[in-house]
Amino acid sequence: MKQTKKIFALGFFDGVHLGHQALLSACVRLAAEQNAQPAAITFDRHPQSLFSDTVPPLINTGADRERLLGRMGVTQITTLPTTKEVMSTSWERFLENLIADGVVGFVCGEDFRFGHRGEGTAEKLRQFCYTQGFPCVIVPEQQVDGIRVSSTHIRRLLEQGEASQAARFLGHPHILTGEVTPGRQLGRTIGVPTANIPIPPGVIVPKCGVYACFAAVDGKKYPAVTNVGSRPTVGGHEVRAESWLLDFSGDLYGKNLTLEFFAFLRPEIRFDSLEALKEQICLDAESVRRLLTK
Repeated sequence: MKQTKKIFALGFFDGVHLGHQALLSACVRLAAEQNAQPAAITFDRHPQSLFSDTVPPLINTGADRERLLGRMGVTQITTLPTTKEVMSTSWERFLENLIADGVVGFVCGEDFRFGHRGEGTAEKLRQFCYTQGFPCVIVPEQQVDGIRVSSTHIRRLLEQGEASQAARFLGHPHILTGEVTPGRQLGRTIGVPTANIPIPPGVIVPKCGVYACFAAVDGKKYPAVTNVGSRPTVGGHEVRAESWLLDFSGDLYGKNLTLEFFAFLRPEIRFDSLEALKEQICLDAESVRRLLTK
C-alpha cells in the first residue's frame, strides 16, 4: 500500500494562536506544492509536566486543540504521549521516525526545540532537511503591537480577564468545550435557565466573572451570558462555566457545548437575593447582545 506523503508542522500548539497559525499556513502551502497532506505533531500533555511540579495550565483541551488545528487546514494530527521514553529520543531519531511515517518536509518556528534535552533546533532541522533533500520552512515569531505572540502571554491575559485582548493574540476567541452537566436548576426558577460545563483539570480557568460569549451546540451558535466562578449567591463552591443561552429553548443535558469568550463584562459578586441576581443577569444579557452585534 502506497504511503501518504506528509508535510509536518512541529510544535505543541497550545491555543493555536497567531504564531501557530503562521506556521500552519506555511505547512498547508508547502503541502500543496509537494502534493502532500498538511499534518501536525502535538503532545497529550505539556512537556514541562515531566520535569517540573509547576506546570502551566493548558489554554485548550486536546480535543479543542485538534478542532482548531483542523480549522487551519491540517488533515492529519499525530498526538505523541508525553513520556520519558518519547522525550528522551534524540532529535535525529525523532525526525527519522517521522520520515518513516511518510514525511517529505517540515515546518517549525524559529524558536522550536525538540528531542532529548531540547537539543534539536530550527537550524539543525534546516541542515537535516538539506542533507535529506527535503523542503524546510522556518517561520519567524509573530508580534501584535510589538509584543511577541506566545501561549505564556495569552495565559496571562486570560487569567486577568482580558478576553478581548487574548482574542487578538489568539486570532480567534478563547474556546472551551465540555459536556453539559446537571446543576441545581435554580436558574430555571427565575427564568434564566443555564447550562453548566466543568473546566477540566489542567486547563486554564479564565478570571472569575461574567463574559459575553457565543455558545455553539448542535451546529448552531447562540449569544450567551457566561459566568465563570463558584456562584456565591447560591452557595456554590466548584468553579465552572455556567451559561444562559439567549434565544435558545430545549434540553442541553449530555450535549457538547463550545463557548467562545469575546469580552469580560464584570467580576463575579454575591447578590442579596435571587431577584437581584436575575435583574443583573438581564442587564448582562443586554450587554452581550450589544457587544456581539458589533
